[in-house]
Amino acid sequence: MIEVIAPGPYATVQDLGRPGYAHLGVPRSGAADEPSLRLANRLVGNPRNAAGIELTFGGARFRFTTGAWAAVTGAACPLELLRPRGTALWGMCAPFWVPAGGELRLGTPRAGLRTYVAVRGGVDVPVTMGSRSADSLSGLGSPPLRAGTILPVGPTGDLPPITVDAAPSPRLGAGVLRVLPGPRDDWFVPGALATLCAGPYEVGQDSNRVGVRMRGAHLERARSGELPSEGMVAGAVQVPPGGQPIVFLADHPPTGGYPVIAVLTSESLPWAAQLRPGDRIRFRRG
Repeated sequence: MIEVIAPGPYATVQDLGRPGYAHLGVPRSGAADEPSLRLANRLVGNPRNAAGIELTFGGARFRFTTGAWAAVTGAACPLELLRPRGTALWGMCAPFWVPAGGELRLGTPRAGLRTYVAVRGGVDVPVTMGSRSADSLSGLGSPPLRAGTILPVGPTGDLPPITVDAAPSPRLGAGVLRVLPGPRDDWFVPGALATLCAGPYEVGQDSNRVGVRMRGAHLERARSGELPSEGMVAGAVQVPPGGQPIVFLADHPPTGGYPVIAVLTSESLPWAAQLRPGDRIRFRRG
């Protein structure tokens, strides 16, 4: 069991989401930075879809009532492990043992936004529609973590041995998000996609797990009105009437009526999930 002493600004339980329910209006959700969660699970010998903890801007503290292997990935932050026999500093992207009664403290990341904590056995909160992920848009899954939340840990008896000693820390993107044009770039004036890629854009304060709101050059439409609602994907760059793009993340709505001028490549989506308010980025074609 893990007791949340302090969750930081915003923390949730996430796995790889609940795909296959968009026709019912249910977002996929899941970890905003999937590669980081998968890496954390691999480090402790978990299945790739085991649930872990997604932290926003660090600042969390957890007490382990029973001993467990853990790993921390994503946005790099200082790690401190308070043990019954003393205190130790620990590094990112490597498995470490937390003894019973130990307290894991995570500081504020120097760059990036989201940090992932995996524990061997996975965080064993109830499953909702095939996933343990908390969805900030629909409210499915367990609520955001708060002080006093108790997180059960799943069984470890059938898991393979831990074989990974450490992994390279993933590098954050160099301020560039690569996009593919369309599907609704024809709703914009000629040159609008070039304007998007001229940049730079700044990440707005009102960004969240639904989407990253950008501030920068206005993207002018060639058509008035709005589209009938159509399917949306993570990474879609949707443009409301104000002309400022929004990059959809894990908790994006399954449908939307604003035109999508471009879609992030799969490689760029995790970098978008690590953008924090005030960061400046540029879009580049494919």
